[in-house]
Amino acid sequence: MTSSPEASAAKSADPVDSLVLHATDNHVAWITLNRPEALNAITPDQRERLIQHLSHASCDPGVRAVVITATGRGFCAGADLRGGPPTGGPQAGERVAGEQVAGEQVAGERVAGDVARMIRLGAQRLIGAVLDCEKPVIAAVNGTAAGLGAHLALACDLVLAAASAKFIEVFVRRGLVPDGGGAYLLPRLIGPQRAKELMFFGDALTAADAARLGLVNRVVPADDLEKTARDWAERLATGPTRALALTKQLVNASLDTDRTTAFAAEAAAQEINMTTTDANEGVAAFTERRTPHYRGH
Repeated sequence: MTSSPEASAAKSADPVDSLVLHATDNHVAWITLNRPEALNAITPDQRERLIQHLSHASCDPGVRAVVITATGRGFCAGADLRGGPPTGGPQAGERVAGEQVAGEQVAGERVAGDVARMIRLGAQRLIGAVLDCEKPVIAAVNGTAAGLGAHLALACDLVLAAASAKFIEVFVRRGLVPDGGGAYLLPRLIGPQRAKELMFFGDALTAADAARLGLVNRVVPADDLEKTARDWAERLATGPTRALALTKQLVNASLDTDRTTAFAAEAAAQEINMTTTDANEGVAAFTERRTPHYRGH
């Protein structure tokens, strides 16, 4: 994606703000990775900013949907710790945690537990922030999504992809185990056999094949990606925001629970939802035979 509302956003003194663009338009928060020269590989600072933006979207009543996209020809090439050590957050010092980038171990002494800690507090926190965001999140995948970048897209609630986009479970090419929630996400999306095929071979999956497998909701021409993402996001932003949040929570939890627990959670969610203004508006609009006007609370 080469243009978005972020292009006109005011620049901040913080250099990370130029690498993760952010703007809110028509109640939609646009979060854009902006390191096209590195195919938008994510540094620790960028990751922390992504988590921050997603957290703020959850509690900001002015945001009712989120789009994650990128500039240039790549969506996200995965984690990239070569961009410099983090300036803050719980990951300080993670460059000495034995992280492998492009098959090379980052210099530094490895301490037992460092790698697991780095993944838990790093990539997994990012994927968790997408899954736990209380607003619907759309991925607008403009190019290659590899490793953590693929998982960032697949953790989103809806995935749009340019026809030229590709998805790659690149870890096996480096001799690594998939991380960033991959072994959790993929079997739930396409089943264990297909997930193993992608993770065992690490072959590039075209957008069309990803859609055929059910990883992508819709494939569109590259020139239509931003418009389609905007149309979908603005439609979501006019919906019953709390009902969507509760629905997302129910669906995400459903594959980890038994029927009794899932049914109880569904009933509890509806009980909570019926206290919202939007639920009352939806019922009133139905009985009055008019289009509902949801306000997001």
